[in-house]
Amino acid sequence: MEVIRTKFESLKPVMNERVTRLWAGAEADALGDGGIAIVEEATGLSRTTIRAGRDELREGVDAFEVVNVRRPGGGRPPIEELKPEIVPALESLVDPVTRGDPESPLRWTSKSTRKLAAELGQQGFKVSPQKVGELLHASGYSLQANQKTLEGASHPDRNEQFEFINERVEAFQAKGAPVISVDTKKKELVGNFANGGREWQPKGEPVKVRGHDFMDENGKVIPYGIYDLAQNTGWVNVGIDHDTPTFAVESISRWWRQMGSRVYPEARELLITADSGGSNSARSRLWKLELQQFADRSGLSISVSHFPPGTSKWNKIEHRLFCHITENWRGRPLLDHETVVQLIGSVRTTAGLTVKARLDVRSYATGIKVTNSQMDGIVLTQEQFHGEWNYTIHPRVLDKQ
Repeated sequence: MEVIRTKFESLKPVMNERVTRLWAGAEADALGDGGIAIVEEATGLSRTTIRAGRDELREGVDAFEVVNVRRPGGGRPPIEELKPEIVPALESLVDPVTRGDPESPLRWTSKSTRKLAAELGQQGFKVSPQKVGELLHASGYSLQANQKTLEGASHPDRNEQFEFINERVEAFQAKGAPVISVDTKKKELVGNFANGGREWQPKGEPVKVRGHDFMDENGKVIPYGIYDLAQNTGWVNVGIDHDTPTFAVESISRWWRQMGSRVYPEARELLITADSGGSNSARSRLWKLELQQFADRSGLSISVSHFPPGTSKWNKIEHRLFCHITENWRGRPLLDHETVVQLIGSVRTTAGLTVKARLDVRSYATGIKVTNSQMDGIVLTQEQFHGEWNYTIHPRVLDKQ
């Protein structure tokens, strides 16, 4: 008993609660029958604590769960300090198949740490699956089983499509071709209406807005955004009529005339990533016909990759552009069209994002039908993998006479 008491008094200053419990449990287990009572008398610890420590040890203790007690500065530096490039290398492996809301810091991947460790090993990083797990955890990831999530039923080829888009984007960027992410931001009422969020105002002087959201003569605005992945720039065409495929392609065309053609004067190709619904729907005939006319005018071969149904939030524009627009006008009523355009155009971020916005006062007809003969005139080639999601529209050689 004196030996145990001496050990305890020597180790007590450097043991935390858990290590104390585990040490006491180990001593009791080594003594056999009556060990818990002996350790209790020698240390003053409760029997419940000693028994809990013994049971933990019998079940098995993961070293990863025990705090690091090595003196600061001792031992070999972690691999992320020796080779900081391992973190972006790991991110590049999991980014195409990242699950979870990309606008949230909580993300998860369906790739195992063992598989990721092997892939990193092929790139020259000797790292254990356990260390991969630590790096993922530090980056906000956790490992989850492949299951349906809140975005709805998961398409069986969903992750494969993410990987295909990622590879296609990298291939276009490698040859200096423009890659844009497009989508329509939700419609906003224009007028003295309440807007979500809060902003600083003099105490007791909140901005007064209308009590009911009934559309007035100002109507609504429909912001259609184009985000240039390589340049970290945005273009927003602010429509006031209808969100149609014609409006969507006109927005892209305006971006090309005002921004794209100046940044990419030698470009002969353009890659568009878009969701599968709305005005840029993968099934829309009018979307493809309008793209064909844009290809004819610009001389660009226009490749399109759609995200699987229910995954629009994974499109880069959602968390690289639209979220910053929403933040910029939070708590402010969108009094008129000029206010909307100015608020969008004033968006700036510490990451260097700049945005331009223009008002589009054109009217866009709805219900336009595209005939089979018009579809036959579209010069479209489909990729072997999900050609309905991945295709290219080539400019036609038109008669100039």
